[in-house]
Amino acid sequence: MRVSVIVPVYGVEKYIAETVRSLLEQTYQNFEIILVDDASPDRSIEVCQQFSDSRMKIIHQQNRGLAGARNTGIRHAEGDYIAFLDGDDLWLPQKLAKHVEHLEASPEVGVSFSRSALIDSAGNSLNTYLMPKLTDITVEDLFRSNPIGNGSAAVIRREVFEAIQFQDNLYGTVENFCFDDRFRRSEDIECWLRIAIQTPWKIEGIPEPLTLYRVNAEGLSANLLKQLESWQQVLEKVRSYAPELIEEWGNLGMAYRLRYLARTAVRLKDGEMAVSLMHRAIATSKQILLEEPRRTLRIWFAAYLLYLLPQLFYAQLENSAAKAVGLIQKRRIQKEQIRQATLNGTDLRGQDLRLL
Repeated sequence: MRVSVIVPVYGVEKYIAETVRSLLEQTYQNFEIILVDDASPDRSIEVCQQFSDSRMKIIHQQNRGLAGARNTGIRHAEGDYIAFLDGDDLWLPQKLAKHVEHLEASPEVGVSFSRSALIDSAGNSLNTYLMPKLTDITVEDLFRSNPIGNGSAAVIRREVFEAIQFQDNLYGTVENFCFDDRFRRSEDIECWLRIAIQTPWKIEGIPEPLTLYRVNAEGLSANLLKQLESWQQVLEKVRSYAPELIEEWGNLGMAYRLRYLARTAVRLKDGEMAVSLMHRAIATSKQILLEEPRRTLRIWFAAYLLYLLPQLFYAQLENSAAKAVGLIQKRRIQKEQIRQATLNGTDLRGQDLRLL
């Protein structure tokens, strides 16, 4: 099966070479690379042009944002499977091989995603992972969180996009869209919700952290408020075709999104914003305290510690907690890898299960 890997390119001059190298080093080699130059203002495309590989093609367009770049890539894609890799993220060498194996073995799965390991702006491991639910993912789960985690984690069957595409005239001519170009944020979760609501395809993850997701601390609080506005936009779009779901899950979904943004504010060291967002989350729906009391209280506690404690003291506490959490996550991932391999009849002897 051929895979089309779509890489939106905008303002990633510092990272794009490493991103492309991580693609070319894949153990599964039957793929094409579609680099979409979204009117990047820096030398990103010049960097891409230094690579010589017949599987690479570069498409130039006026700026349409991340969703628009992905849609352009989909229109040019020839693969049976379609994957996305943001221009500042990385893949481990077995990424495509694992997803192709997963999709081939699970014909009911339309979206295969992996866990992600977090790296900083310099590419150093943060020793923590995105640890979402992997199986039996429902529409309700997508209102609570984005299990796929980021745009670089998923590999998707072409038929899934064919099932959800719609036509619109946003740029002077009628085109097919899979992601919604009107979204400049939250375009991923908006698309995953449409897949879950409008198609029978399953969304399912594999335990390995095969995506390296770069955490950038740019934008800070203003960006958090824009993310909140984009989630409200997602809810309004879902209301347009599934109002009964918004009636049932809208407030709870907003509470979970506020909690997620509070956690992000903690990472960005904005204690005042984190406390404010947690208060809003609880006020929006107290059900999150009933459904996930430990996680909700942990984020609330972290927000107040950040807000009240001296910065240096908080940093020491955070570092110790992050190391402990990272070790727990690593052990859990390794156990799940072994369990999955046992179920699949795979012999893991001699394989390296070490994680970043």
